[in-house]
Amino acid sequence: MDNSVIITEERLSAEEYIDFLKRTDLGSQYPKERFEERIKKLVNNVSISLVARNENNLVVGVLFGLTDFAYWLYITDLGVDRAYVKQGIGKRLMKTAHSIAGGEKDIAVYLIANENAIPFYEKLGMKKSDDVMQYNNIDWTEFTVQ
Repeated sequence: MDNSVIITEERLSAEEYIDFLKRTDLGSQYPKERFEERIKKLVNNVSISLVARNENNLVVGVLFGLTDFAYWLYITDLGVDRAYVKQGIGKRLMKTAHSIAGGEKDIAVYLIANENAIPFYEKLGMKKSDDVMQYNNIDWTEFTVQ
């Protein structure tokens, strides 16, 4: 585990988050439509905003979550810089968010996992669920943030 990486609660600017997305596989989850405008809303409105920075203050991990601080936490974004994967940063971000939201005894965690991230979430003890409902009429053009 890389202890030189520090996790704090902080709000990123849209520009800093977009720069981070270029160094992760997380950016492909967003539609191209009104991308920058919507990212600005995202970074300003999530309930939990955790940022992992290295010794040079570079953002190397991010977790955004929505919570009621009573029952549930929905992880909207969890990503780690490609150069920093497999160092425990994602696990630390998840544990920190769960704690901030209210802890394991009170808070259920939900998310939509990228296919490649499923083994990571399973290692954290998460299980696939069939009981999630969805309403989605969004125009969605896939692209990769570059």
